[in-house]
Formats: sequence, structure tokens, C-alpha cells
Amino acid sequence: MKTFTHLAASGMIALGALSSALAADADYPTRPIELIVPYTAGGGTDSLARAFAEAAHKHLPQTMIVVNKPGASGIIGWSDVVNSKPDGYKIAVLSGELTTMVHLGLTKISYQDLTPIAQLNYDPAAITVRADAPWNTIEEFLADAKKRNGGMQLGNGGNGGIWHLAAVDLEDKTGVKFNHVPFAGAAPSITALLGGHIDATAVSAAEVSTNVAAGKLKTLAVMADKRIKGFETVPTLKERNINVVVGNWRGLAVAKSTPPEIVKTLRVATAKIAKEPALLDAMDRLRMGALYADGDAFRTLMAKDHAYYRDLIARLDIKN
Repeated sequence: MKTFTHLAASGMIALGALSSALAADADYPTRPIELIVPYTAGGGTDSLARAFAEAAHKHLPQTMIVVNKPGASGIIGWSDVVNSKPDGYKIAVLSGELTTMVHLGLTKISYQDLTPIAQLNYDPAAITVRADAPWNTIEEFLADAKKRNGGMQLGNGGNGGIWHLAAVDLEDKTGVKFNHVPFAGAAPSITALLGGHIDATAVSAAEVSTNVAAGKLKTLAVMADKRIKGFETVPTLKERNINVVVGNWRGLAVAKSTPPEIVKTLRVATAKIAKEPALLDAMDRLRMGALYADGDAFRTLMAKDHAYYRDLIARLDIKN
């Protein structure tokens, strides 16, 4: 009898704990949510995160606070979320680099360590130079780079990142060699280009759009299947018979063991936020390609890119 009573009491305690946990999940969120951006402020990922946080006000009872944690090509910020308490109060802003870093031996973290919420956009890579640069076409740029034989300084958003691999793929397809210069995100790469410290940058068209519109920079080519909005006069590499199509996506995820009810809450809210005119307008101003996909479709995309970059890095023997 004593044993039965003890077991019953233990069961009631366990049931009570479970009920409390479920109640806590149902009340989520009860405090501000951190949106962890693993890059410096001012770049495309940061700009998208801030626009998303602003648009989220209508659909969540708590605010979203953008927190920049740059370094190691995104690894520092993503590690913070992967290792955080899985309670939905830290959301990682992901980019395609998540599918490249592990294959370079830079981290053990992969998309499998996170639970995806949704994909938000897709942007192709681009080759951009200063407005007063001597090259007006991608052919002129590549011809000069070939003459310099590794002397052309081409910036990117970090070693092993999508923009770095886009430039490496361009080298492979054209026989050109660059001096790759990594930065902690697109913004400092663009700043270095504006200051004349590098010759060109291989970040996205979206990230250089403001300076291109201001007449400070010019984009010579985009690495897309077809010309993109806002850059209608800029050719694709495919138009120039260079088969390089590389782009970056951005999306949201939480720690792997986050309770399903919290994940569901975030997925439902994000689906609504992604349709907000203010967010879509902001992305349009930033020349970002809005492309929403739900959590399951986003996971499939990440798995596909994970395999693609694994094969590319191995084939070209790319090392950190």
C-alpha cells in the first residue's frame, strides 16, 4: 500500500511537471525573443532580420530583439543558438553558409542541429567593383584578373561562406585565380571595396544595391539563372557562357530540442509575418528576392545544399 501510494504520488508529481511544461509552452512567448544574426550590422542578413523583427509586432505578443553575434563566418552566432536552452527565446537567422562550414572542418554544427522555422529569401551572388574601376564588363574584369595571376583582390563574407565558394566556382569555370580576402560578413567587405582596399567583392546583388543606386559601385554580373529585379541591365554569367549559378538563402531556426508547440507557434506566426506588406516592401528596397518556404520544405533545401557543397568542396579540394 505504501509502495502504491508512493508510486501514485510520484506519478502525480510527474504529471504536474508535464502539465506545467505544457502550460508554459502554451503561454509562449512571455518575454522578448532574441533574433540572433551571426554577422555584423548593415549587411543583407542583418537588414532582413531587422525588417522581420519590425513586421513581427502584429503577430506575436512580445517584441523581437535583433542581436548581432558576428565571427567565424556565422559559427559563433549559430553555436549560441544550438547550445542555448531550447525554449524558443533565441532564434537563429540562418544563411547558406550553414551548409558549407562543416565540410571545411570549421565546425561540427550543421543544419541537423537546429529545427527549421521557415525560409525567407534567396539571393544570387554577384561580382561588384567601384564605379570608377577600369572594368565595365565581366569579360574585362576576368581578362585583367587572368593577367594578374592571383593578384586581383576579391572580397567575400568569410572563408568557406557561399560568396567565397561562388568565387572559387568562378575560378574553376574560367581558369582565373583570385586573391580571396575574407571579411566578417558582407558589410565590411563592401566598406573595404568603397575604401579602395580590395578590387572587387563577390557578395550578393542585394547587399550592394544601395551603393550601386548611389553611383558608388557597379555590378558586372550576377550568378543567377536569369536577370534579377533591380539589376535588369546586368548580365548573368550564364549569358556570358560561364555556367556558374550560386546564391544564398536566409531563414529562421531554433535549437533542435525546442518543444513542438513552441515550434508550431513560431511557424504559424512566421507564415503570416512573411506576407506583411512592410516586410515585402523592405525586401524589395533591399533588392532581396523574397522566397518563403515552410519548415519542412526549408529542411529539404538545407539537406540538398549540404550535399551539394560537400561534393563541390571535395571536388575542388577547397581548404580553409
